[in-house]
Amino acid sequence: MTNDASAQDKALTEVAGRGESYVADLVDYVKIPSVSTEPEHASDIRVAARWTVERLKRAGVPDVRVLETAGHPVVVGRLHHDPSKPTVIIYGHYDVQPAEPLELWVSPPFSPEVRDGKVYGRGSCDDKAGVLTAIQAVQAFTATGQMPPVNVTFLIEGEEEIGSPNLAPVLREHAELLAADLAICADGGIFGVGIPSVTVGSRGLVGAELVVEGASTDLHSGVYGGAVANPIAALARIIASFHDDQGRVVVEGFEDGVPPLSEDVRRAVGEQPVDERAELGKLGLESWWGDPDYTAEERRSVRPTLEVNGIGGGYQGPGVKTVLPNRAMAKVTCRLVVGQDPEAVLGALRRHVEMNTPPGVKTTLTPLPGSGRAYQMPLDHPALGVASEAMEAVFGRRPFPVWTGGTVPVAEQFQSAMGIWCLYYAFSEPDNGPHAPNEFYRVSMLSQGTEATVRLLAGLAQRPEAFEPAG
Repeated sequence: MTNDASAQDKALTEVAGRGESYVADLVDYVKIPSVSTEPEHASDIRVAARWTVERLKRAGVPDVRVLETAGHPVVVGRLHHDPSKPTVIIYGHYDVQPAEPLELWVSPPFSPEVRDGKVYGRGSCDDKAGVLTAIQAVQAFTATGQMPPVNVTFLIEGEEEIGSPNLAPVLREHAELLAADLAICADGGIFGVGIPSVTVGSRGLVGAELVVEGASTDLHSGVYGGAVANPIAALARIIASFHDDQGRVVVEGFEDGVPPLSEDVRRAVGEQPVDERAELGKLGLESWWGDPDYTAEERRSVRPTLEVNGIGGGYQGPGVKTVLPNRAMAKVTCRLVVGQDPEAVLGALRRHVEMNTPPGVKTTLTPLPGSGRAYQMPLDHPALGVASEAMEAVFGRRPFPVWTGGTVPVAEQFQSAMGIWCLYYAFSEPDNGPHAPNEFYRVSMLSQGTEATVRLLAGLAQRPEAFEPAG
Protein backbone atom coordinates (compact mmCIF):
# COMPACT_ATOMS: atom_id res chain seq x y z
CA MET A 1 0.00 0.00 0.00
CA THR A 2 2.79 2.41 0.93
CA ASN A 3 4.73 1.64 -2.26
CA ASP A 4 1.61 2.16 -4.39
CA ALA A 5 0.90 5.45 -2.63
CA SER A 6 4.47 6.60 -3.24
CA ALA A 7 4.25 5.62 -6.91
CA GLN A 8 1.01 7.56 -7.26
CA ASP A 9 2.53 10.66 -5.63
CA LYS A 10 5.53 10.59 -7.96
CA ALA A 11 3.25 10.16 -10.98
CA LEU A 12 1.03 13.05 -9.91
CA THR A 13 4.09 15.28 -9.55
CA GLU A 14 5.03 14.34 -13.11
CA VAL A 15 1.54 15.26 -14.33
CA ALA A 16 1.69 18.65 -12.64
CA GLY A 17 4.74 19.64 -14.68
CA ARG A 18 3.66 18.43 -18.11
CA GLY A 19 0.77 20.71 -19.06
CA GLU A 20 2.47 22.42 -22.02
CA SER A 21 3.55 19.13 -23.59
CA TYR A 22 0.00 17.79 -23.22
CA VAL A 23 -1.34 20.73 -25.23
CA ALA A 24 1.36 20.35 -27.89
CA ASP A 25 0.55 16.68 -28.35
CA LEU A 26 -3.17 17.32 -28.69
CA VAL A 27 -2.55 20.04 -31.30
CA ASP A 28 -0.33 17.68 -33.32
CA TYR A 29 -2.87 14.85 -33.08
CA VAL A 30 -5.81 17.02 -34.15
CA LYS A 31 -3.92 18.25 -37.22
CA ILE A 32 -4.42 14.79 -38.74
CA PRO A 33 -7.80 14.71 -40.59
CA SER A 34 -8.54 11.10 -39.66
CA VAL A 35 -12.14 11.09 -40.92
CA SER A 36 -13.15 7.43 -41.00
CA THR A 37 -16.31 7.72 -43.07
CA GLU A 38 -14.73 9.41 -46.12
CA PRO A 39 -12.59 7.26 -48.47
CA GLU A 40 -10.45 10.25 -49.46
CA HIS A 41 -9.09 10.33 -45.90
CA ALA A 42 -7.90 6.70 -45.89
CA SER A 43 -4.26 7.81 -46.00
CA ASP A 44 -4.88 10.24 -43.12
CA ILE A 45 -6.27 7.36 -41.07
CA ARG A 46 -2.95 5.58 -41.60
CA VAL A 47 -1.06 8.67 -40.51
CA ALA A 48 -3.13 8.89 -37.32
CA ALA A 49 -2.52 5.22 -36.57
CA ARG A 50 1.24 5.69 -36.96
CA TRP A 51 1.12 8.82 -34.78
CA THR A 52 -0.67 6.80 -32.09
CA VAL A 53 1.97 4.07 -32.30
CA GLU A 54 4.79 6.55 -31.83
CA ARG A 55 3.04 8.28 -28.93
CA LEU A 56 2.59 4.97 -27.12
CA LYS A 57 6.25 4.14 -27.60
CA ARG A 58 7.22 7.56 -26.27
CA ALA A 59 5.13 6.82 -23.18
CA GLY A 60 7.28 3.78 -22.45
CA VAL A 61 4.96 1.11 -23.86
CA PRO A 62 7.35 -1.54 -25.21
CA ASP A 63 5.03 -3.75 -27.27
CA VAL A 64 3.11 -1.69 -29.84
CA ARG A 65 1.61 -3.13 -33.00
CA VAL A 66 -0.93 -2.37 -35.71
CA LEU A 67 -3.68 -4.92 -36.35
CA GLU A 68 -5.14 -4.82 -39.84
CA THR A 69 -8.90 -5.22 -40.28
CA ALA A 70 -11.33 -5.28 -43.17
CA GLY A 71 -11.47 -1.52 -42.68
CA HIS A 72 -9.21 0.82 -40.74
CA PRO A 73 -6.40 -0.49 -38.51
CA VAL A 74 -6.42 -0.98 -34.76
CA VAL A 75 -3.43 0.06 -32.65
CA VAL A 76 -2.55 -2.18 -29.70
CA GLY A 77 0.02 -1.30 -27.06
CA ARG A 78 0.95 -3.62 -24.16
CA LEU A 79 2.79 -2.78 -20.96
CA HIS A 80 2.64 -6.09 -19.09
CA HIS A 81 5.28 -6.12 -16.36
CA ASP A 82 3.95 -8.42 -13.64
CA PRO A 83 1.84 -11.55 -14.29
CA SER A 84 0.65 -11.49 -10.67
CA LYS A 85 -1.14 -8.17 -11.21
CA PRO A 86 -4.49 -7.68 -12.96
CA THR A 87 -4.65 -6.27 -16.47
CA VAL A 88 -6.78 -3.35 -17.66
CA ILE A 89 -7.48 -2.76 -21.33
CA ILE A 90 -7.91 0.92 -22.19
CA TYR A 91 -10.08 1.67 -25.21
CA GLY A 92 -10.21 4.81 -27.34
CA HIS A 93 -10.39 5.84 -30.99
CA TYR A 94 -8.28 8.01 -33.25
CA ASP A 95 -10.86 8.53 -36.00
CA VAL A 96 -13.06 11.62 -36.14
CA GLN A 97 -16.30 12.87 -37.64
CA PRO A 98 -16.40 14.94 -40.85
CA ALA A 99 -15.91 18.66 -40.18
CA GLU A 100 -18.55 20.07 -42.53
CA PRO A 101 -20.06 22.65 -42.68
CA LEU A 102 -16.63 24.27 -42.81
CA GLU A 103 -17.97 27.82 -42.98
CA LEU A 104 -19.23 27.55 -39.40
CA TRP A 105 -15.75 27.04 -37.96
CA VAL A 106 -13.98 30.07 -36.49
CA SER A 107 -10.63 28.43 -37.24
CA PRO A 108 -10.02 25.56 -39.69
CA PRO A 109 -10.98 22.22 -38.11
CA PHE A 110 -7.63 20.57 -38.85
CA SER A 111 -5.48 23.61 -38.09
CA PRO A 112 -6.10 23.57 -34.33
CA GLU A 113 -5.86 26.76 -32.35
CA VAL A 114 -5.55 27.39 -28.63
CA ARG A 115 -7.93 30.19 -27.62
CA ASP A 116 -9.24 31.17 -24.20
CA GLY A 117 -7.76 28.08 -22.57
CA LYS A 118 -9.29 25.70 -25.12
CA VAL A 119 -7.87 23.61 -27.98
CA TYR A 120 -10.21 24.02 -30.97
CA GLY A 121 -10.30 21.41 -33.74
CA ARG A 122 -12.17 18.39 -35.03
CA GLY A 123 -11.57 15.41 -32.79
CA SER A 124 -10.08 17.45 -29.96
CA CYS A 125 -12.61 16.15 -27.45
CA ASP A 126 -13.90 13.12 -29.38
CA ASP A 127 -11.69 11.24 -28.82
CA LYS A 128 -8.09 12.37 -29.25
CA ALA A 129 -7.92 14.09 -25.87
CA GLY A 130 -9.37 10.93 -24.32
CA VAL A 131 -6.71 8.75 -25.95
CA LEU A 132 -3.94 11.10 -24.87
CA THR A 133 -5.22 11.36 -21.30
CA ALA A 134 -4.90 7.60 -20.87
CA ILE A 135 -1.46 7.50 -22.48
CA GLN A 136 -0.31 10.43 -20.37
CA ALA A 137 -1.41 8.68 -17.18
CA VAL A 138 0.68 5.61 -17.98
CA GLN A 139 3.63 7.80 -18.96
CA ALA A 140 3.37 9.60 -15.62
CA PHE A 141 4.46 6.32 -14.01
CA THR A 142 7.11 5.28 -16.54
CA ALA A 143 8.67 8.76 -16.70
CA THR A 144 9.50 8.50 -12.99
CA GLY A 145 11.16 5.11 -13.35
CA GLN A 146 8.12 3.09 -12.25
CA MET A 147 5.64 0.69 -13.72
CA PRO A 148 1.88 1.33 -13.54
CA PRO A 149 0.28 -0.47 -10.56
CA VAL A 150 -1.56 -2.77 -13.00
CA ASN A 151 -0.70 -4.27 -16.37
CA VAL A 152 -2.05 -2.16 -19.22
CA THR A 153 -3.19 -2.92 -22.78
CA PHE A 154 -4.19 -0.06 -25.08
CA LEU A 155 -6.78 -0.74 -27.79
CA ILE A 156 -7.13 2.31 -30.05
CA GLU A 157 -9.34 1.84 -33.11
CA GLY A 158 -10.05 3.89 -36.23
CA GLU A 159 -13.73 3.14 -36.88
CA GLU A 160 -15.72 4.22 -33.82
CA GLU A 161 -17.35 7.09 -35.68
CA ILE A 162 -18.76 4.64 -38.23
CA GLY A 163 -20.04 2.17 -35.64
CA SER A 164 -16.92 0.00 -35.06
CA PRO A 165 -17.94 -2.56 -37.73
CA ASN A 166 -14.63 -4.45 -37.55
CA LEU A 167 -13.90 -4.30 -33.83
CA ALA A 168 -15.79 -7.43 -32.75
CA PRO A 169 -13.72 -9.64 -35.10
CA VAL A 170 -10.55 -8.12 -33.64
CA LEU A 171 -11.67 -9.00 -30.11
CA ARG A 172 -12.40 -12.57 -31.18
CA GLU A 173 -9.35 -13.18 -33.37
CA HIS A 174 -6.86 -11.66 -30.93
CA ALA A 175 -8.46 -12.86 -27.70
CA GLU A 176 -5.18 -14.01 -26.16
CA LEU A 177 -3.33 -10.81 -27.04
CA LEU A 178 -6.13 -8.64 -25.62
CA ALA A 179 -7.04 -10.73 -22.56
CA ALA A 180 -7.77 -8.48 -19.58
CA ASP A 181 -9.62 -8.32 -16.29
CA LEU A 182 -11.33 -4.94 -16.71
CA ALA A 183 -11.88 -2.52 -19.58
CA ILE A 184 -11.64 1.25 -19.29
CA CYS A 185 -13.33 3.31 -22.00
CA ALA A 186 -11.55 6.63 -22.58
CA ASP A 187 -14.35 7.80 -24.88
CA GLY A 188 -17.09 9.85 -23.22
CA GLY A 189 -17.36 12.57 -20.65
CA ILE A 190 -18.70 14.03 -17.44
CA PHE A 191 -22.02 15.60 -16.55
CA GLY A 192 -21.07 19.27 -16.69
CA VAL A 193 -18.21 21.73 -16.66
CA GLY A 194 -16.41 20.89 -13.43
CA ILE A 195 -19.22 18.50 -12.44
CA PRO A 196 -17.93 14.91 -12.39
CA SER A 197 -20.07 11.86 -13.06
CA VAL A 198 -19.55 8.17 -13.75
CA THR A 199 -21.28 6.73 -16.79
CA VAL A 200 -22.85 3.37 -15.96
CA GLY A 201 -24.68 2.57 -19.17
CA SER A 202 -25.01 3.34 -22.84
CA ARG A 203 -27.68 2.63 -25.41
CA GLY A 204 -27.38 0.32 -28.37
CA LEU A 205 -28.05 1.19 -31.99
CA VAL A 206 -29.63 -0.18 -35.13
CA GLY A 207 -30.41 1.77 -38.28
CA ALA A 208 -31.89 1.36 -41.73
CA GLU A 209 -32.55 3.22 -44.94
CA LEU A 210 -36.17 3.16 -46.00
CA VAL A 211 -36.79 3.58 -49.73
CA VAL A 212 -40.26 4.05 -51.23
CA GLU A 213 -40.65 3.64 -55.01
CA GLY A 214 -43.60 4.31 -57.26
CA ALA A 215 -43.61 4.69 -61.06
CA SER A 216 -40.56 3.67 -63.10
CA THR A 217 -39.62 7.32 -63.66
CA ASP A 218 -40.45 10.84 -62.45
CA LEU A 219 -43.74 12.02 -63.90
CA HIS A 220 -45.42 15.30 -64.85
CA SER A 221 -47.56 16.11 -61.79
CA GLY A 222 -50.17 17.83 -63.91
CA VAL A 223 -50.63 14.81 -66.13
CA TYR A 224 -50.34 12.03 -63.53
CA GLY A 225 -51.04 13.71 -60.20
CA GLY A 226 -54.07 12.25 -58.46
CA ALA A 227 -53.82 9.03 -60.47
CA VAL A 228 -50.35 7.75 -59.51
CA ALA A 229 -49.22 7.17 -55.92
CA ASN A 230 -46.71 9.73 -54.68
CA PRO A 231 -43.72 8.06 -52.92
CA ILE A 232 -43.07 11.14 -50.77
CA ALA A 233 -46.62 11.15 -49.47
CA ALA A 234 -46.43 7.39 -48.88
CA LEU A 235 -43.15 7.79 -47.01
CA ALA A 236 -44.67 10.50 -44.83
CA ARG A 237 -47.57 8.22 -43.92
CA ILE A 238 -45.22 5.35 -43.02
CA ILE A 239 -43.01 7.57 -40.88
CA ALA A 240 -46.02 9.04 -39.10
CA SER A 241 -47.17 5.53 -38.20
CA PHE A 242 -44.05 4.89 -36.06
CA HIS A 243 -45.39 6.88 -33.08
CA ASP A 244 -48.72 7.79 -31.55
CA ASP A 245 -49.73 11.42 -31.05
CA GLN A 246 -47.89 11.61 -27.71
CA GLY A 247 -44.62 10.16 -28.92
CA ARG A 248 -44.88 6.53 -27.88
CA VAL A 249 -43.29 4.09 -30.33
CA VAL A 250 -46.13 1.88 -31.58
CA VAL A 251 -44.14 -0.52 -33.75
CA GLU A 252 -45.28 -3.97 -32.62
CA GLY A 253 -42.40 -5.96 -31.14
CA PHE A 254 -40.13 -2.92 -30.84
CA GLU A 255 -39.89 -3.21 -27.05
CA ASP A 256 -39.83 -6.99 -26.81
CA GLY A 257 -37.41 -8.00 -24.05
CA VAL A 258 -37.29 -4.57 -22.39
CA PRO A 259 -37.79 -4.89 -18.63
CA PRO A 260 -39.55 -2.18 -16.60
CA LEU A 261 -37.26 0.56 -15.35
CA SER A 262 -36.05 -0.32 -11.88
CA GLU A 263 -36.72 2.04 -9.02
CA ASP A 264 -32.96 2.38 -8.44
CA VAL A 265 -32.42 3.55 -12.01
CA ARG A 266 -35.39 5.93 -11.98
CA ARG A 267 -34.19 7.37 -8.67
CA ALA A 268 -30.62 7.84 -9.94
CA VAL A 269 -31.79 9.49 -13.16
CA GLY A 270 -34.18 11.73 -11.22
CA GLU A 271 -31.47 12.87 -8.81
CA GLN A 272 -29.19 14.19 -11.53
CA PRO A 273 -28.79 18.00 -11.15
CA VAL A 274 -30.53 18.87 -14.41
CA ASP A 275 -31.69 22.45 -15.00
CA GLU A 276 -34.40 21.64 -17.53
CA ARG A 277 -35.51 25.25 -17.99
CA ALA A 278 -31.96 26.34 -18.79
CA GLU A 279 -31.42 23.49 -21.20
CA LEU A 280 -34.68 24.11 -23.02
CA GLY A 281 -33.73 27.76 -23.32
CA LYS A 282 -30.34 26.86 -24.75
CA LEU A 283 -32.07 24.66 -27.33
CA GLY A 284 -34.61 27.33 -28.20
CA LEU A 285 -37.50 25.14 -27.06
CA GLU A 286 -40.47 25.74 -24.79
CA SER A 287 -41.03 22.13 -23.73
CA TRP A 288 -39.87 18.56 -24.17
CA TRP A 289 -41.76 16.10 -26.35
CA GLY A 290 -42.23 12.35 -26.09
CA ASP A 291 -43.72 9.40 -24.27
CA PRO A 292 -45.55 10.89 -21.24
CA ASP A 293 -45.01 7.72 -19.20
CA TYR A 294 -41.37 8.70 -18.70
CA THR A 295 -39.47 11.86 -17.83
CA ALA A 296 -37.45 13.70 -20.46
CA GLU A 297 -34.21 12.54 -18.82
CA GLU A 298 -35.40 8.93 -18.89
CA ARG A 299 -36.39 9.23 -22.54
CA ARG A 300 -32.96 10.69 -23.36
CA SER A 301 -30.87 8.05 -21.65
CA VAL A 302 -32.52 4.80 -20.46
CA ARG A 303 -35.46 4.37 -22.83
CA PRO A 304 -35.42 3.16 -26.45
CA THR A 305 -36.07 5.61 -29.27
CA LEU A 306 -36.97 5.54 -32.95
CA GLU A 307 -35.91 8.62 -34.90
CA VAL A 308 -35.84 9.79 -38.52
CA ASN A 309 -32.40 11.25 -39.22
CA GLY A 310 -32.80 12.28 -42.83
CA ILE A 311 -35.38 12.38 -45.58
CA GLY A 312 -35.29 13.13 -49.28
CA GLY A 313 -37.15 12.88 -52.54
CA GLY A 314 -38.29 14.94 -55.51
CA TYR A 315 -37.10 18.35 -56.60
CA GLN A 316 -35.41 20.46 -53.92
CA GLY A 317 -33.76 23.21 -55.95
CA PRO A 318 -34.85 26.85 -56.27
CA GLY A 319 -38.21 27.69 -57.75
CA VAL A 320 -40.79 25.11 -58.83
CA LYS A 321 -40.54 21.87 -60.74
CA THR A 322 -43.94 20.26 -61.05
CA VAL A 323 -42.79 16.68 -60.78
CA LEU A 324 -44.33 13.59 -59.25
CA PRO A 325 -41.16 11.81 -58.05
CA ASN A 326 -40.73 8.09 -58.47
CA ARG A 327 -38.64 7.66 -55.33
CA ALA A 328 -38.32 8.89 -51.75
CA MET A 329 -36.07 7.79 -48.90
CA ALA A 330 -35.46 8.23 -45.20
CA LYS A 331 -32.71 7.19 -42.83
CA VAL A 332 -33.99 5.80 -39.52
CA THR A 333 -32.09 4.87 -36.37
CA CYS A 334 -33.19 3.30 -33.12
CA ARG A 335 -31.38 3.69 -29.81
CA LEU A 336 -31.75 0.50 -27.83
CA VAL A 337 -31.72 -0.46 -24.16
CA VAL A 338 -30.66 -3.66 -22.41
CA GLY A 339 -33.01 -6.45 -23.42
CA GLN A 340 -33.39 -5.38 -27.06
CA ASP A 341 -31.74 -7.31 -29.86
CA PRO A 342 -30.75 -5.16 -32.88
CA GLU A 343 -31.80 -7.82 -35.40
CA ALA A 344 -35.15 -8.34 -33.69
CA VAL A 345 -35.82 -4.60 -33.64
CA LEU A 346 -34.94 -4.38 -37.33
CA GLY A 347 -37.33 -7.24 -38.02
CA ALA A 348 -40.13 -5.51 -36.13
CA LEU A 349 -39.48 -2.31 -38.08
CA ARG A 350 -39.54 -4.19 -41.38
CA ARG A 351 -42.87 -5.88 -40.56
CA HIS A 352 -44.34 -2.54 -39.52
CA VAL A 353 -43.26 -0.89 -42.76
CA GLU A 354 -44.76 -3.71 -44.80
CA MET A 355 -48.07 -3.50 -42.94
CA ASN A 356 -48.23 0.29 -43.35
CA THR A 357 -47.15 0.62 -46.97
CA PRO A 358 -49.95 2.33 -48.93
CA PRO A 359 -51.14 0.90 -52.26
CA GLY A 360 -49.30 1.94 -55.42
CA VAL A 361 -45.77 1.92 -54.01
CA LYS A 362 -43.21 -0.62 -52.87
CA THR A 363 -40.81 -0.29 -49.96
CA THR A 364 -37.31 -1.54 -49.23
CA LEU A 365 -35.68 -1.43 -45.80
CA THR A 366 -31.89 -1.85 -45.90
CA PRO A 367 -29.84 -2.11 -42.68
CA LEU A 368 -27.21 0.54 -42.07
CA PRO A 369 -23.77 -0.46 -40.75
CA GLY A 370 -22.78 -0.07 -37.11
CA SER A 371 -25.43 -1.81 -35.01
CA GLY A 372 -24.72 -2.65 -31.39
CA ARG A 373 -26.33 -3.73 -28.15
CA ALA A 374 -26.89 -1.60 -25.07
CA TYR A 375 -24.65 -1.86 -22.02
CA GLN A 376 -25.37 -1.55 -18.31
CA MET A 377 -22.85 -1.84 -15.48
CA PRO A 378 -24.13 -2.80 -12.01
CA LEU A 379 -24.66 0.35 -9.94
CA ASP A 380 -22.82 -1.21 -7.01
CA HIS A 381 -19.80 -2.42 -8.96
CA PRO A 382 -16.55 -1.86 -6.98
CA ALA A 383 -14.79 -0.28 -9.99
CA LEU A 384 -17.39 2.49 -9.95
CA GLY A 385 -16.49 3.18 -6.32
CA VAL A 386 -12.80 3.48 -7.19
CA ALA A 387 -13.63 5.77 -10.10
CA SER A 388 -15.78 7.94 -7.85
CA GLU A 389 -13.01 8.29 -5.26
CA ALA A 390 -10.46 9.23 -7.93
CA MET A 391 -12.74 11.86 -9.47
CA GLU A 392 -13.67 13.31 -6.09
CA ALA A 393 -9.98 13.79 -5.25
CA VAL A 394 -9.54 15.84 -8.44
CA PHE A 395 -12.80 17.76 -8.72
CA GLY A 396 -13.58 18.21 -5.04
CA ARG A 397 -17.09 16.77 -5.29
CA ARG A 398 -18.52 13.28 -5.38
CA PRO A 399 -19.62 12.13 -8.85
CA PHE A 400 -23.00 10.53 -9.45
CA PRO A 401 -24.13 7.87 -11.93
CA VAL A 402 -25.34 8.88 -15.39
CA TRP A 403 -26.36 7.08 -18.56
CA THR A 404 -25.32 8.21 -22.01
CA GLY A 405 -27.99 8.29 -24.66
CA GLY A 406 -25.39 7.60 -27.32
CA THR A 407 -23.76 4.35 -28.37
CA VAL A 408 -20.22 3.08 -27.84
CA PRO A 409 -20.41 -0.45 -29.27
CA VAL A 410 -17.24 -1.69 -27.61
CA ALA A 411 -18.69 -1.55 -24.07
CA GLU A 412 -21.13 -4.40 -24.67
CA GLN A 413 -18.57 -6.24 -26.81
CA PHE A 414 -16.11 -6.31 -23.92
CA GLN A 415 -18.83 -7.90 -21.82
CA SER A 416 -20.13 -10.41 -24.36
CA ALA A 417 -16.89 -11.32 -26.17
CA MET A 418 -14.35 -11.06 -23.35
CA GLY A 419 -16.43 -11.55 -20.21
CA ILE A 420 -15.20 -8.34 -18.55
CA TRP A 421 -16.91 -5.18 -17.37
CA CYS A 422 -16.25 -1.88 -19.10
CA LEU A 423 -15.75 1.22 -16.95
CA TYR A 424 -16.45 4.48 -18.76
CA TYR A 425 -13.80 6.95 -17.66
CA ALA A 426 -13.40 10.06 -19.81
CA PHE A 427 -13.58 13.80 -19.32
CA SER A 428 -15.15 15.65 -22.22
CA GLU A 429 -17.77 18.18 -21.15
CA PRO A 430 -21.24 18.87 -22.59
CA ASP A 431 -20.27 22.19 -24.15
CA ASN A 432 -17.25 20.77 -26.02
CA GLY A 433 -19.26 20.36 -29.22
CA PRO A 434 -18.35 16.85 -30.36
CA HIS A 435 -19.53 16.23 -33.95
CA ALA A 436 -20.31 19.98 -34.25
CA PRO A 437 -18.44 23.00 -35.63
CA ASN A 438 -15.89 24.57 -33.26
CA GLU A 439 -15.33 21.42 -31.23
CA PHE A 440 -12.86 22.05 -28.40
CA TYR A 441 -11.25 20.62 -25.28
CA ARG A 442 -10.23 22.60 -22.23
CA VAL A 443 -6.50 22.80 -21.60
CA SER A 444 -7.10 22.43 -17.86
CA MET A 445 -8.90 19.13 -18.39
CA LEU A 446 -5.87 17.59 -20.08
CA SER A 447 -4.09 17.65 -16.71
CA GLN A 448 -7.16 17.02 -14.56
CA GLY A 449 -8.20 13.98 -16.58
CA THR A 450 -4.67 12.62 -16.51
CA GLU A 451 -4.46 13.08 -12.73
CA ALA A 452 -7.79 11.32 -12.28
CA THR A 453 -6.61 8.41 -14.45
CA VAL A 454 -3.41 8.05 -12.44
CA ARG A 455 -5.52 7.88 -9.29
CA LEU A 456 -7.86 5.35 -10.92
CA LEU A 457 -5.07 2.96 -11.87
CA ALA A 458 -3.57 3.20 -8.40
CA GLY A 459 -6.96 2.73 -6.74
CA LEU A 460 -7.90 -0.29 -8.84
CA ALA A 461 -4.69 -2.03 -7.80
CA GLN A 462 -5.99 -1.96 -4.21
CA ARG A 463 -9.41 -3.44 -5.02
CA PRO A 464 -9.19 -7.04 -6.33
CA GLU A 465 -13.00 -7.26 -6.34
CA ALA A 466 -13.05 -4.63 -9.10
CA PHE A 467 -11.76 -7.28 -11.50
CA GLU A 468 -14.46 -9.90 -11.05
CA PRO A 469 -15.67 -11.32 -14.41
CA ALA A 470 -18.79 -9.89 -15.98
CA GLY A 471 -21.98 -11.87 -15.63
